[in-house]
Amino acid sequence: MTDAYGHARADGGTPVSERASDGTVHPGATIKREGGRGPTFGADPTIREGTVVYADVVVGDRFTTGHHAVVREGTTAGDDVLVGTQAVLDGDCTVGDDVSIQTGVYCPTGTTLGDRVFLGPHAVLTNDPYPLRTEADLEAPTLEDDVSVGANATILPGVTVGEGAFVAAAALVTEDVPPRTLAVGSPAEFRSLPAELDGGNDQ
Repeated sequence: MTDAYGHARADGGTPVSERASDGTVHPGATIKREGGRGPTFGADPTIREGTVVYADVVVGDRFTTGHHAVVREGTTAGDDVLVGTQAVLDGDCTVGDDVSIQTGVYCPTGTTLGDRVFLGPHAVLTNDPYPLRTEADLEAPTLEDDVSVGANATILPGVTVGEGAFVAAAALVTEDVPPRTLAVGSPAEFRSLPAELDGGNDQ
C-alpha cells in the first residue's frame, strides 16, 4: 500500500503524506512495508527526504535522520538517535540511546553501538576480514558506551572499542581499544586519554 506520493506507509497504517503535514516524515522518504506492517517509530520522529527505513526496524523516541540515510532490516535503536545524511546502518545493527551518527558513516551488518556513542563524518566500520578472497564469518565491531570516533576513522572487523575510549580522526583501528584510551594513527597506537577527553559523552 502506498500514499499519494507513491511511497509506502509508515507505522503500520499512517500514510506518509499525513505524517509529513507535521514535518515528521518527509513524503520523499521511503518507509518500507512487509506483510502489512511498517517499521516501529517512537514519539516525534524526523525522517528526511530520500531516507529509506526497512519494515521491521524498531526505533525509540525522537529518532532523526538526515537526507538519504539508510536503515536496513533488523536494526533497533533507542531514544534520541541521529542518523546523518547518507549514513548507512546496514542491517541487524543494535544502537543505544543518545547516539549521534554523522554524515556518511557506514555501520555494517551486526554492528553494536552503546549509549552516547558519537561517530564523526565518514567514519567506517567493517565486518569482513577477507572481502571476496577467503570464506570467513562476518564479525562487526562493538563500540561500548561513551565512545567517540573522529571523522574518517576506520574500525576493522571484530574490534571492540572500550567504554569512554576516543578514536582520533583518520585512525585505523586494527585491535581492541581498552576503555578510556586514546587511539591515534594508522595503524592506531594507544595512549592515555588526555584530561580534556576524559569523561562520558553526556556533557
